[in-house]
Amino acid sequence: MANKNENENKPEFLFGKRNYIIMAIGIAFIAVGFILMAGGGSDNPDVFNEEMYNFQRIRLAPTLVLIGLGIQIYAILTGHKK
Repeated sequence: MANKNENENKPEFLFGKRNYIIMAIGIAFIAVGFILMAGGGSDNPDVFNEEMYNFQRIRLAPTLVLIGLGIQIYAILTGHKK
């Protein structure tokens, strides 16, 4: 009888282990995207720096952030096995 009551009171997570792993991968994609977006400014406000508009900051970084958000949505919507 004691084992039955212990199992009933055990908290159950909303997502499974697989979901959390996929979420961690999505967070990593988002973090890398934001890190790649950083920088490109100029120390002197009178000088324009073309590095601000390179491929990494304009195309690659936002794409990684959007992929990361897509991975997060997939991780949330995917059901976990009990």
